[in-house]
Amino acid sequence: MNILLVGSGGREHALAWKIAQSPLSTRLVSAPGNPGMAQLGETRAVKATDVAGLVALAREIAADLVVIGPETAVEAGLADALALAGIPCFGPSAAAGRLESSKAFTKAFADRHGLPTAAYGIFDQAAPAKAFLDRFAAPFVIKADGLASGKGVVIAPTRVEAEAAIDDALGGRFGAAGARVVIEEFLPGDIVSLFALSDGETVMLFGAAQDHKRAFDGDQGPNTGGMGTYSPAPILTPELTEQARTSLVEAAMTGIAAEGAPYRGALFCEMMLTPDGPKLVEFNARFGDPECQVLMLRLESDLVPYLMAAATGRLADLPAPAWRAEAAICVVLAADGYPGAPKTGSIIRGAEADLGEDVTVFHAGTERNAAGELVASGGRVLNVCALGATLAQARERAYAAIGRIDWPEGFCRTDIAARALAK
Repeated sequence: MNILLVGSGGREHALAWKIAQSPLSTRLVSAPGNPGMAQLGETRAVKATDVAGLVALAREIAADLVVIGPETAVEAGLADALALAGIPCFGPSAAAGRLESSKAFTKAFADRHGLPTAAYGIFDQAAPAKAFLDRFAAPFVIKADGLASGKGVVIAPTRVEAEAAIDDALGGRFGAAGARVVIEEFLPGDIVSLFALSDGETVMLFGAAQDHKRAFDGDQGPNTGGMGTYSPAPILTPELTEQARTSLVEAAMTGIAAEGAPYRGALFCEMMLTPDGPKLVEFNARFGDPECQVLMLRLESDLVPYLMAAATGRLADLPAPAWRAEAAICVVLAADGYPGAPKTGSIIRGAEADLGEDVTVFHAGTERNAAGELVASGGRVLNVCALGATLAQARERAYAAIGRIDWPEGFCRTDIAARALAK
């Protein structure tokens, strides 16, 4: 099979790494790709939002399958354009992708279809938004409506900070993504991510992970796109998984199909495990980043048949995926300044060396300079991942590998998975 993989981050590198292992994959082209993905196949300098360019590239390479990595390509309507071109695509239509691209849409959708979620209000003016805060006690949850690269959510511990977050969003900090804000009730509990595949009719669970959103140790600092993950998620029991499958994942798939947009691709359900059961925090219309990295490490089955089946309506023909017994961890190395204004251009040494048993480094924001050296080109730059017989062993291997990477201008959290190990 000729496969076109769209995207350039750590999630896409992990997908490329797994796709390249498949005996079904004869040609892998990534667009635009990154230096790590270039070691697994071809890369082409076509942006993930260049729909016409990607359709043309898919035709050029006679792609049997296009795999969408990032949410920006979903929102841009890539799957819709590929459908018109008759090219199978793993990734939802723009209409189905509104489950991620508009938090306001998703909250109203949850109401229409009975999905359990936090109480909320939607506003495009600051004064009524601030007045709505009277309904809740601190902390306050303020979300930009649209796509903000994982940085559009503020959990404000005080009323003053909540009002400032409202002003920031409506004042243009996130551009058009912040033209509306969603204000939510704060949900107590543990947050966890559950993944599923769908072909428009059949729904199949596809692993779970726990993420660390805050920038610094101890869950301090601003929200980010994710600073680390681990899988499996011990807190997600079979009973809770079954509740989430029926009340959130399958309810969402049924609901979006009833609204004329059958869902094809990966659905990422982020939920809070509250005393009243799982409640929706948000949906993402793709694999998570950096959750995808630990899922790909643990996935024992060949990924490609699942991607193709979801794209072509044949998911019911496949068995549930097989998972390795080992635990996996991903620690994000980010550039100084992230998630604000990351410092780019610094040289990274040692990331492409052999860093030890069961250690894999995925590139998330890298490029090569004129001398061929690896340099930082984004906020989240490297994903240092490891497998282990236990989560503790996987964690030890990942941090040992980080100690061998020479990059003074980067930082990471030192407590990924520490909370799980302390329980």
